[in-house]
Amino acid sequence: MDCKKKDDRMPVAPPPFTLGDIKRAIPKHCFERNTLRSLSYVLKDGIVIGLLYYLSTFIDHPSLPQWMPYLLWPTYWFLQGAFMTGWWVLAHECGHRAFSDNIQFGDAVGMLLHSFLLVPYHPWRISHAKHHARTNHMTEDEVFVPATRSEMGDFTPFEEMPAFVSFVTRLFYIGRMLLFGWPAHLFWHATGRKYGRYCNHFFPSSPLFTHKDKINVIVSDVALLSMVGVLFYAGHVMGSMWVVKVYVLPYLWVNLWLVLITHLQHTDVNVPHFSANEWTWLKGALSTVDRDYGFLNGIHHHIADTHVVHHLLHRMPHYHAQEATAAVKKVLGKYYHVPSVSPGLKGIVEALWSSQTHCRFVEDEGDVLWYKNR
Repeated sequence: MDCKKKDDRMPVAPPPFTLGDIKRAIPKHCFERNTLRSLSYVLKDGIVIGLLYYLSTFIDHPSLPQWMPYLLWPTYWFLQGAFMTGWWVLAHECGHRAFSDNIQFGDAVGMLLHSFLLVPYHPWRISHAKHHARTNHMTEDEVFVPATRSEMGDFTPFEEMPAFVSFVTRLFYIGRMLLFGWPAHLFWHATGRKYGRYCNHFFPSSPLFTHKDKINVIVSDVALLSMVGVLFYAGHVMGSMWVVKVYVLPYLWVNLWLVLITHLQHTDVNVPHFSANEWTWLKGALSTVDRDYGFLNGIHHHIADTHVVHHLLHRMPHYHAQEATAAVKKVLGKYYHVPSVSPGLKGIVEALWSSQTHCRFVEDEGDVLWYKNR
């Protein structure tokens, strides 16, 4: 796999098509939102999540061999985290107003789902909308803004480190990102736009928000804190270890998938970032990557493998995104970037390792900026 060839880079010239051309290529029914159909996905995920919890109550049963819980608990954490991520995606859809034509109803569902997953619904919705409005803009995007060469300072390229040190260092950076990336973004706006003062997703005074957002931020904070209260109460009644095993460890899997999916959608050595002089909304929206997660694509409601069309038309419901993606590829042509990795989760591992190795910074100057590692 050679991800460093310039021939593989996305085109940066103005696209020979418009957003209108893209819309016309998509069947009209793909833009239709069906509240009952959207709710059916919430219900199906909820049934699986409830069933997995019910089955977990038997894991520590004394009739099972002593070694079996060591196998069954990690299996539960992985599967529960995967389906809880499905709920995360559906709440994300509510935030984009793609869940229902009734915005208030969609917000209510999104608030419930995201609060259950300890996400401040409206603050995230607001900052995420800004990300969609300024995707891959070097100074105005809200997430995964690359470090510049001067910000990196002195460093040693991984290829120049002893092999074992290089391997362990990259593994450490990946683990740190997957474990702490999401809370760091919520509490410190990590990898986001630099506002010159403290920025987070909880304070109404944060530079992410305007005065009209104040009530929504406060309501979201109250809903999230209510969920924290439920967890503390559950810990008091059932024991803290019960909360850790049943909720916290699957929750960490949710955070891992969220960071991994979004990181790889926006981080690739062949995908550009733009200065204010060169950036346009269409160029930014196209500068994203669809990724194949194998059997997890369906569980995650295809948030990863239909990301390009989502950035182009974010009010389209997820259950039409695969059909829309197939339609827009014909229009996008070479502007639809296909990563040179293996199919499925093997390709995700390859892409993650490649991004950690090659995507370390961009230059301080220039209108079209590419990731570099030395």
